[in-house]
Amino acid sequence: MKNFLFLLLLLPLTFQLRATEARLLRFPHINGNQIVFSYAGDLYTVQTDGGTARKLTSHIGYEMFPRISPDGKYIAFTGQYDGNTEVFVMPSTGGEPKRLTFSATLNRDDLGDRMGPNNIVIGWTPDSKNICTEPANTRLTILQGN
Repeated sequence: MKNFLFLLLLLPLTFQLRATEARLLRFPHINGNQIVFSYAGDLYTVQTDGGTARKLTSHIGYEMFPRISPDGKYIAFTGQYDGNTEVFVMPSTGGEPKRLTFSATLNRDDLGDRMGPNNIVIGWTPDSKNICTEPANTRLTILQGN
């Protein structure tokens, strides 16, 4: 009986400890010693050797599919800020995202249309000048210095 009561008292503590774990880290991407990922609709970065993750975005919209450029200077991602799903780029150290695509929705993001959103960032070209997106593996040119 004592063991049962002891376990019963530990049960709330166990649930509290489990609730503090970050279990919904999504879409991680690693480049060199930097990791970028999506958590709760925002982008975060952390070094590969650990430490505290730093929040990069705070827009009310949803950011996903982050990819670090091969030179480590930029992060491209798919964002949903105004109802549309668009491609954005920002410095890897943080800052204001720059919108690269301007697509009319026209029901194209409905699940019945393609079973998922358009303008998904899937990577960069090796020279860090173009972002590759889905569908049709579209390449968006990034103007350096802008």
